[in-house]
Amino acid sequence: MPRSRKSAKAAGTRFESLIVGYLARVLGDDRIERRARNGAKDRGDIAGVRSTLGDRVVIECKDYGGRILAGEWAREARVEAGNDDARIAVVVAKRARTTDPGEQWALMTVADLAALLGAQDG
Repeated sequence: MPRSRKSAKAAGTRFESLIVGYLARVLGDDRIERRARNGAKDRGDIAGVRSTLGDRVVIECKDYGGRILAGEWAREARVEAGNDDARIAVVVAKRARTTDPGEQWALMTVADLAALLGAQDG
């Protein structure tokens, strides 16, 4: 049975909260939080994340039961990073058959990975 819009939004909120809790705990940073919706100028789902060099990181969460739409989601995250003036865009996608937040998928371009790991220029 397909999810209703209401149940999909609730699942997305739960997934975002799960990832926020995990990142805040393992990074020791209580500034990481779910971001309020911004309409047409969406700036991602999670705020307060920084790279090792202090660059802003936009995280777009996807609680989706179908196949991973990496290209589509990466483009969406890149637009949101631009809206947020962030250097790095990451998609966190729900992984089937596990609720462990550390076992979910992280998708990004290699340029974003390099920036996340401390590259000065991409």
